[in-house]
Amino acid sequence: MQYFPAALQDLADHFARLPGIGGKTAQRLAFYMLGLPEAEAQDFADAIMQAKKTVHTCPVCQNLTDREVCPICDDEMRNRSVICVVAEPKDVIAMERSREFNGVYHVLHGVISPLNHITQDDIRVKELLQRVATGEVAEVIMATNPDTEGEATAMYISRLLRPMEVKVTRLAYGVPVGSQLEYADEVTLSRALEGRQEI
Repeated sequence: MQYFPAALQDLADHFARLPGIGGKTAQRLAFYMLGLPEAEAQDFADAIMQAKKTVHTCPVCQNLTDREVCPICDDEMRNRSVICVVAEPKDVIAMERSREFNGVYHVLHGVISPLNHITQDDIRVKELLQRVATGEVAEVIMATNPDTEGEATAMYISRLLRPMEVKVTRLAYGVPVGSQLEYADEVTLSRALEGRQEI
């Protein structure tokens, strides 16, 4: 038995395809959209289409932009000899919030994940190698997540970069600020010890 009109169910099904959205949340979003005034619903639809038409990957770093080259790559004050490699465009935002990094980025658009059928050919490794091959890069910082896929991707890329005589580093991981040691797991504590610095 069909509980909702077909168009409403179709809208909910589309929301359910979004990452992190379950069936109930998809239904709530569908009902919310249906309750919007027509002008607001049209604005929402227009915003989606405008983003699809204008946002593309930067030809240099593969980050998302609506310009010919993204603002970070276009910034003459950035240190182009240091590239921070991240998995997704949202990771660039996280790094920029720290206000500590003044280099440039390279966005892979994913990580190697055999279980999800994502191989090295599905992410932007080739473009990174081309950038490093110019000889202008002194260091590549691997800033992928400290999970199995992120570690595997970092190790794979570091092996590819080794013959290019470029310094490859990994972000230090450890105990988060404001947490307590008793709640940290063994791997986190091990990483914290490895990444310790002199004070």
